[in-house]
Amino acid sequence: MKLGAGPAFHLPDLTGVIDGVGVSPPEAARLETVYYDTPDLRLARWGVSLRHRAGEGWTLKLPPRAAEGSRPGALLERDELTFQGGAKKPPLEAIKIVRAYVRNSELVPVARLSTLRRRVRLVDGGGSRLAEVVDDEVSVRDGRRVAARFREIEVEVAGTNGEDGIVTPLVARLRNAGAGAPDPTPKHIRALGPRAMEPPEVAAQPVQPDSPAKLVVRSAIAGSVASLLRQDPLVRTTGDPEAVHQARVATRKLRSHLRTFGPLLDSEWTEPLRSELGWLAMGLGAVRDREVLLDRLRERAGSLPASDVKSATSLLRGLEEEIEALRKKLLVDLDSQRYIDLLERLVAAAQAPMTLPEAEQPASAVLPALATSPWRRLRSAVRQLPETPTDSELHRIRILAKRARYAAEAVAPVAGPAAAAFARAAAKLQTILGEHQDSVTAQAWLRASHARGRRAFVAGELIALERIAAEDARARWPKIWNSLDRKSLRSWMP
Repeated sequence: MKLGAGPAFHLPDLTGVIDGVGVSPPEAARLETVYYDTPDLRLARWGVSLRHRAGEGWTLKLPPRAAEGSRPGALLERDELTFQGGAKKPPLEAIKIVRAYVRNSELVPVARLSTLRRRVRLVDGGGSRLAEVVDDEVSVRDGRRVAARFREIEVEVAGTNGEDGIVTPLVARLRNAGAGAPDPTPKHIRALGPRAMEPPEVAAQPVQPDSPAKLVVRSAIAGSVASLLRQDPLVRTTGDPEAVHQARVATRKLRSHLRTFGPLLDSEWTEPLRSELGWLAMGLGAVRDREVLLDRLRERAGSLPASDVKSATSLLRGLEEEIEALRKKLLVDLDSQRYIDLLERLVAAAQAPMTLPEAEQPASAVLPALATSPWRRLRSAVRQLPETPTDSELHRIRILAKRARYAAEAVAPVAGPAAAAFARAAAKLQTILGEHQDSVTAQAWLRASHARGRRAFVAGELIALERIAAEDARARWPKIWNSLDRKSLRSWMP
């Protein structure tokens, strides 16, 4: 947590702030730091920083997240990655992580800071660091000239020591000594000034029913492009399946938006873009589908007799190896020029989609009608199903439900709450049919695993559990469909 401080502020004695916690003697150091960014400050505007500090090497900080259980705007968590390398050029490993933001631009020095740092550490009885308080006097340099000065106090907590346990009493002591209110603004942002505080290059804008349709189209596309760009560094640096999931959702929504708004867009512009998004979605989907399968089968394995758990773990090791190979292939795709070119086109699309003259009309007059086609295709497909649909037929209904949902979500900003409610109902249908498809996929993988001996027996147990799950989903989906089918569309669809 960062706090402002004036020239007259003196770091108070922190002894006794927390019972049983010791305070180390103050340390002082002078730091020379250079921040790198694109000429238009893309990293800063996305909440990212890349710096080189003499004696420390390179540090990349990804966008901050609010710490779990903290008040909004208070304690922040950041993913912080360090790299070795010379001072003149950012290391390739760091550049790759922020490639989605940099793309075809370049990273150049944008801010040089000289900092006089005074630091006090708080340690437990064993001498392990619990937190530290840093008092930084910062000089922003323009060549040999000092362009600006400011001061800030930073409280940094190690590990999972929560806000209430350490930060709150520390901040209270500092505020009583004259420190200012919490201010999360990073040093380099303060040094760079207003340009660094501008919104990211891609951001959804608020729209109204009487806004031109092209503004709603632009906002919808921008929202999904921004989501994809935010997830890219997390896909590259973490094994968190949620990052891949959200990136895949973003690509799916983008393809859906281009389809839904198709009558208002130049088809020679949209079709190649949809095709490239399909290529990206395929790579993300291959990883995501296997990760869903692994989580699912791990959960199923947990319900098996204890004597079978070891064999189940061995059986699933092959699936883990598949995921590792697919992730490596995905990263190759993300490092390709093809992907960078796609991102450049998506950013351009988010800023100025190629709309037709019809898109100049009020959104409320033209957009709701665009959501009717996905709905009609879904309703027609359901009505044509046989009494006992095949697995592939139910999977197709799921895909159509997803398209109807995305279309309703896209027009909801101008169509109103009824469209949003319809989208939520369609999501329920998508979820139950997704459960069915996941079960079918799990059974197919288990049968194709060519397991032998004890592992073959365990595979049979898991298949039996999945068959029960599939039949349950088959029994439940018609009721959810009837609920969706009964929802009135007349209040928002022409």
